[in-house]
Amino acid sequence: MDNSYILRHVDHTLLAATASFADIDKLCAEAARFNTASVCVPPCYVEYIKAKFEVTVCTVIGFPLGYDVTAAKLAAARAALDGGADEIDMVVNLTDVKNGAFDRVSAEIAALKNAAGSRILKVIVETCCLEEPEKIAMCKAVTGGGADYIKTSTGFGAGGAVLSDVELFKAHIGPDVKIKASGGIRTREAMTALLEAGCSRIGTSSAIKLLCAT
Repeated sequence: MDNSYILRHVDHTLLAATASFADIDKLCAEAARFNTASVCVPPCYVEYIKAKFEVTVCTVIGFPLGYDVTAAKLAAARAALDGGADEIDMVVNLTDVKNGAFDRVSAEIAALKNAAGSRILKVIVETCCLEEPEKIAMCKAVTGGGADYIKTSTGFGAGGAVLSDVELFKAHIGPDVKIKASGGIRTREAMTALLEAGCSRIGTSSAIKLLCAT
């Protein structure tokens, strides 16, 4: 697996609350130069990037805790999409997950996918907060809600992507759902292992630094 293949599957990520215009410019220039799948950025930078760079723009909704009401997530998603976002990474409502309200979770996902239309929706389930039966239930909720991806982690929780979760997802998601791993992915070996395990995307801020001489 060569470096260019890995980079084509990377969402080059910068979600720090203190990210500056200079930081965003550097991120996008790197993404364009090394042909990453996208940049993943705060919603406030979507319009700025679309006006300045030719890169695929992913942004986050309900981030990082996920417990905004659905109407707030929808408003945020529509604003991001109107601003030019190509992909949306939403955080599920973990209070609903913990309450076993998986129909509500699936309905929220469906509402966000309806808003996104043909644009990609990834659903962050924050695996470090879930027990195995909840992870399996989330595979079903993500599939039922029509999302394009299930995503392991925000990177802001107590844990990140692990191979066992990717393998579990692969066994329980529907045939049209892909997997994104994110959170704590800081080595080439980890990226390679996750892609080989079945991930279609890797969310990390480390790929360019690890794989490229900038």
